[in-house]
Amino acid sequence: MRLRTAALLTIAGALTAGSVTPALAAPPEVATWNADLGAGEATGIDVAAGSARLDPATAFVAPVDDGGLAEGAQSVPTGLLTLPERRLGAITDRVDSAVRGDVPAGTTASVDVRGMRASGNWTEWIPSTPTTEGGSTTLPEATSEVQARLVLTGEGPAVPMVRGVTLTARPASRGAEGTADATAGAEAAPLNFRVFATREGLAGSTTANGHVIADRDHFVALPSRRALSPKDTSDYSVKVCAPTGKCAFAPVWDVGPWNTKDDYWNPPAQRQSFTDLPQGTPEAQAAHDTGYNGGNDGFGRKVANPAGIDLGDGIFWDALGLTDNSYVTVAYLWTGDVRLSKVVGNDPVNVLAAPNAGAKVVGVAVEGAAVPVQCELSTGGSSWLQIGIGQFVTAAAVPQAGQVGPCATTAAAPVATPTAGTTTTAPETPGPTSGTAPTSSAATSATTTTASATIPAREAAKPTGAAG
Repeated sequence: MRLRTAALLTIAGALTAGSVTPALAAPPEVATWNADLGAGEATGIDVAAGSARLDPATAFVAPVDDGGLAEGAQSVPTGLLTLPERRLGAITDRVDSAVRGDVPAGTTASVDVRGMRASGNWTEWIPSTPTTEGGSTTLPEATSEVQARLVLTGEGPAVPMVRGVTLTARPASRGAEGTADATAGAEAAPLNFRVFATREGLAGSTTANGHVIADRDHFVALPSRRALSPKDTSDYSVKVCAPTGKCAFAPVWDVGPWNTKDDYWNPPAQRQSFTDLPQGTPEAQAAHDTGYNGGNDGFGRKVANPAGIDLGDGIFWDALGLTDNSYVTVAYLWTGDVRLSKVVGNDPVNVLAAPNAGAKVVGVAVEGAAVPVQCELSTGGSSWLQIGIGQFVTAAAVPQAGQVGPCATTAAAPVATPTAGTTTTAPETPGPTSGTAPTSSAATSATTTTASATIPAREAAKPTGAAG
């Protein structure tokens, strides 16, 4: 009996010990907030009395070109309201959005979201996917800082009016901040493709981010609002290298040419439209060269040239020395892992072939552009930053570079000759190239307009952009 009693007590003690419930871990934090519409940066949207209303008069659209729009194509006014950044108490990789207001038939109100990457650069703007309760955006990597952008589209007498936007950051499904989605695959170096460039022109017009185009302006346009920098920022910048041997670093301030949902630099699984095309091939290039989509762009218009980037006049003529539309090599700098830092100053900064004031000029970094600072070195009593292979700028031109590691070696410094303005070293070796891009000679024969013509290529054949 004593043995049996002891055994029962032992079992009871074990059961009692096993029944003690440990303290439950706190559930992951969910952050919800109402966006301050009045604090946003508006382009094509009027914000008054706490409401945001599309203003067709100032919204950016796809204008009718000289030949007219093809049957069934649309020109859709689009407005953007970039909302304040939000620092979160926990990491997220999914942001839900709910828009309250009046959205008549034929108009839209949606939200784009982006997140701050571990590198210190922003992800691209990711359009929300419609849900039963509004929209949801999955970011390419976990982050603790996000930003949203309200997108309104419409035409005719009825326009959308939004009275409120509620955003909810869900707990990250991935382990740590900076953990990337396997399908996103950020590269250590920025994506780099060879595409056809045309001159934008359009001085006096307003770009998709609200910038008024000046004579010989310094910016570029890409055919997707996913990489559209907010006004007066360089969150998305490119390096464009031309056959002249010169390169230019410049911000993305407009949407175009031809299409508005063609982020062709992204892999097909991530690309917003035309997902059956190879990565690096603009839809306009495929339409022009191989008859893709019946030879038309996304608006149904016949594509007259294979352009995948538009260049402001100051980039086209002055920085790159182009006299005709041409194939160029483009590095989409925000896709790399090197932190980007802003160039300051009232004029473009010369990019030199070596850290020496007498070295050859191999391009420019325009005021406001973001450049990838790789390392720093001192020579001749001056500090220099390397921003590419054989590409250097003075450290004073990029005062916000912060702590930068020293360069491993000091480059030789070829001294400029009297013809240095026209004789430059070759740009760094291109990365992947489009599989359908013709050779340089074919690019020349494909040109339909020249920079010296009275009607620039973009003004004659392409839109400034329309709502995606």
